[in-house]
Amino acid sequence: MTMGEAGRRYGIPEEILQEYERWGLCGAVKQVMGERECGELDLERLSLIMTLHDIGFSAEEVELYMRLSVEGRDTGEEQLRMLDRKRRDMLDEIHFQERKLDRLDYLRHQLRCGAREGGD
Repeated sequence: MTMGEAGRRYGIPEEILQEYERWGLCGAVKQVMGERECGELDLERLSLIMTLHDIGFSAEEVELYMRLSVEGRDTGEEQLRMLDRKRRDMLDEIHFQERKLDRLDYLRHQLRCGAREGGD
């Protein structure tokens, strides 16, 4: 399967395919009639790249994570630190959004109570 076919079949945006190729992380990629063929390892890596993008990693963070992943030896701790950092950031954002939601609910409550009092 070519990279283009893989992108279409699995809904991988073109810019992610280009990043992957630019980073030089492709597995045993073969050149067939001017198009790059990708194997199962490439598809697994592309899936991981999509996941990292989906959870909010920047392109630079994805590249670093993938380079660590490809190196394989003794990089798990650094990858875990990256994931832990992203998890903390996400939790901070969730808590911030929860506080905003609480304020919104308070304002709604005030309006409802005021409407009942004014209507009585």
